[in-house]
Amino acid sequence: MDEWVDVLDSDGRYTGQKILKSEAHEKGLFHPTVHIWFFSEKGDVLLQQRAEIKKTFPLFWDVSVAGHVSAGETIEKSAIREVKEEIGLYITDKELVPVGVFKSIQQHHSNLLDCEFHHTFICLLIPPLEALVKQMEEVEALQLMPLKVWEKDLFSATPTLSYVPHEEAYYKEVISAIKKRL
Repeated sequence: MDEWVDVLDSDGRYTGQKILKSEAHEKGLFHPTVHIWFFSEKGDVLLQQRAEIKKTFPLFWDVSVAGHVSAGETIEKSAIREVKEEIGLYITDKELVPVGVFKSIQQHHSNLLDCEFHHTFICLLIPPLEALVKQMEEVEALQLMPLKVWEKDLFSATPTLSYVPHEEAYYKEVISAIKKRL
């Protein structure tokens, strides 16, 4: 689905312009996204397998919830909206724990250059996995994985799952933030 997004400069500052997401991807213009990593009190991390119909990294395992920030929308409202849309969970901004903002540039193919700033949060997952409702267009599957197992697999030379390739520093910040909350 195409939507309007705010254009950012290469340092992540708002330019005052907005553009369709598809155009931002075609032209390689920076725009904001949200990433929300859920974890349980037992130390499990919620992983999302991207839907088979996704244009980028179909069936790869990734952040619990992610999405584009709509033009004019606050980061927190976007995070709350995306969580509701993708996994059917209602959260509040008070439940979001900021991890950081991460610059990401990924050339998927000749007319898809993804230039984003990922506003990244962690959030405690309270309901059981079975209570979550997957958005079929976005989510193929959900699974809980013990943090230690995920961390080992993520940085293994031969991981058991195909993960969306984020910078190592990004993953290490997320893991560190979750460990501080356990």
